[in-house]
Amino acid sequence: MLTCKEQVARSSDYLDGQLSFREKLMVRHHLMFCPNCRRFIRQMKLMQATLKAMPEKPQEGVDALAERLAEQRRKDNSL
Repeated sequence: MLTCKEQVARSSDYLDGQLSFREKLMVRHHLMFCPNCRRFIRQMKLMQATLKAMPEKPQEGVDALAERLAEQRRKDNSL
């Protein structure tokens, strides 16, 4: 059976479908018995879905807004 460390090392390949049949079985076997790794995989899936849902290009003006907020913070800290 895989250790948790080995499981984490294979997680991205597992989620991307890049493991061999044997490796996939080993990962699934570990996940059956390890609630912590199951939780980790669920979090990874959620992160992947969130990243896929994000727009590829930032919206116009995001950089200008970030600069204004940074400038305001600098002013507030100098008081």
